[in-house]
Amino acid sequence: MISINNLAVRFGGFTLFDEVSVMISDQDKIGLVGRNGAGKSTLLKIIAKQEEPSEGEVVISADWKVGYLPQTMKVSDGKTVLEEVRTAFQELNAMQAQLDALNAELAERTDYESDSYLKLIHKVTELSDQLEMQGGSSVEGEIEQMLIGLGFSRSDFNRKTSEFSGGWRMRIELVKILLRRPQVLLLDEPTNHLDIVSIQWLERFLMQYKGAIILISHDRRFLDAVTKKTFEISLNKLVVYPAPYSQYLVLKEERYEQQLAAYENQQKMIADTEKFIERFRYKATKSVQVQSRIKQLEKIDRLEIEKPETGTFKIQFPSAPRSGTIVVKAEQVTKKYGEKTVLDSVDFSVERGQKIALVGKNGEGKSTLIKCILGEIPHEGSIQLGHNVNVGYFAQNQDEILDENATVFETLDKIAVGDIRMKLRDILGAFFFSGEDVDKKVKVLSGGERNRLAMAKLMLQPYNLLILDEPTNHLDIPSKEVLKQALLKYDGTLVIVSHDRDFLNGLASNIYEVKNTHVKEVMGDLQVYLNMLNQEMMQSAKPVNTEEKKDSTSKQDYQRQKEKERESRKLQSQIAKIESQIQDLENQVHEMNLKFIEDSANVTQDDYKRHAELQEQIDVLTMQWDELVSKM
Repeated sequence: MISINNLAVRFGGFTLFDEVSVMISDQDKIGLVGRNGAGKSTLLKIIAKQEEPSEGEVVISADWKVGYLPQTMKVSDGKTVLEEVRTAFQELNAMQAQLDALNAELAERTDYESDSYLKLIHKVTELSDQLEMQGGSSVEGEIEQMLIGLGFSRSDFNRKTSEFSGGWRMRIELVKILLRRPQVLLLDEPTNHLDIVSIQWLERFLMQYKGAIILISHDRRFLDAVTKKTFEISLNKLVVYPAPYSQYLVLKEERYEQQLAAYENQQKMIADTEKFIERFRYKATKSVQVQSRIKQLEKIDRLEIEKPETGTFKIQFPSAPRSGTIVVKAEQVTKKYGEKTVLDSVDFSVERGQKIALVGKNGEGKSTLIKCILGEIPHEGSIQLGHNVNVGYFAQNQDEILDENATVFETLDKIAVGDIRMKLRDILGAFFFSGEDVDKKVKVLSGGERNRLAMAKLMLQPYNLLILDEPTNHLDIPSKEVLKQALLKYDGTLVIVSHDRDFLNGLASNIYEVKNTHVKEVMGDLQVYLNMLNQEMMQSAKPVNTEEKKDSTSKQDYQRQKEKERESRKLQSQIAKIESQIQDLENQVHEMNLKFIEDSANVTQDDYKRHAELQEQIDVLTMQWDELVSKM
């Protein structure tokens, strides 16, 4: 259990949050949300004992281990991937060494009836049980499963960690944390460096995790899948919602409406009181009443409300000039870096009006393909842009290639031409840059602010082909939703690379997977692709069976495959049925959550009991769903 008591963080005269008190139990799955700068990461650091609060305390049960993954961290080099990951089991290794020593002592003892011998037997049994509970007998299998799940291939296991980028080394640290099985996981943006394949694996792992989880993420679908509660830092306070992210948004809107009504009533009362005081301030016959009203105003606990972010960030891309029917045509495109082939004889075309998502693991060549289309890097084969095609490009490292010494306004002003120059402040305002913000230097902007500024540059002229490489990096959920709506309304052609499933869902008309040096169109929507990944994930975790490969063309294998297909259809039907049951139960839970908030005076013990029963039914069905998906 974690007890947070009257926590406060202050910097000089600025209060980040104040009077934060909450209990976290061993099964809590919590999404920690709030506006950028609200203090989410700071709260995680305090719980992880990485920082000290200005006031209050965090009390963690003595038998609880805490696993903490920050957004950025220093990672060690020098070992291979396997060697580094095995350091997660230092405690386990120490237990094994102690057990070996005790067993060696037992082998030499002959005083079988003595108390010390019996105590030794008891200690050996206790250590053996602890070792088994912590997975001591299946360590290597777990390591392999997790590394593959998070995107490493078996050929990576013996490579030095120094050969990998910062994002991949963060994955190694994540594996180490997960292997330790702490009682509480504190994860600050764990999907930042992951591709869709790895996100799917991590999501499934966390859904089954037995301990508590406190999670910060800008991935809406990830939050909905993993969490059951939402903690929001708002107006320096912590507000608890008994629901995952999407349901929290509904509850928050309803709470805001109630707060707004109370705030407006209070403001009217204050205005009326101040008007009375001003009117009769100098009338002797009213002096007692005036003084009474003044004291009344002084005692008022003035309400504050935080306006919802949704709808405040509105953009619309300029209308796209008409291009030819074929916008991009690639034939036999091959790209090598030294001896490594990234793309091999790739053929594909993009037609006017299509919204294409390039998906696949990190390092498979998605960004390379984009650079080939743009002519930024040499390649073999042919890539042609269609008639009248004008390309607007958002690079994955766009926030890094902006001129750091230019101001926000100068960044747009130095490339804008014509009448659009008169609208630069309006465009910046649509991207949350207003007032003094437009005079800030780029070097002081956050990652999200830089991305919004880079996106604003695309508004300066009407492109009919937008190529966006990870445009949602560093953007919060409301900003991503508004960008998605703008792209849905965009009447040009779109090629986009993104690992954000919620962002791509409904936006991409075509899914192209970049894998094993080839580009292949997925016959279906994003959900079809995600289901395909789940099946591949299960298969890749199994040991390689060379004999099975040799016999794969036999008639017996053909019959087995047909049987698997029949079983798969049956499982899909069962999965759909359970998903429907879960949705019905979640709707009932949602109705009860509304009652808890709107009609708390009439809530009974039976209501709380029913709420717990519904949640338990959901948990049971979710476990059944997971087992069926695993079988499929």
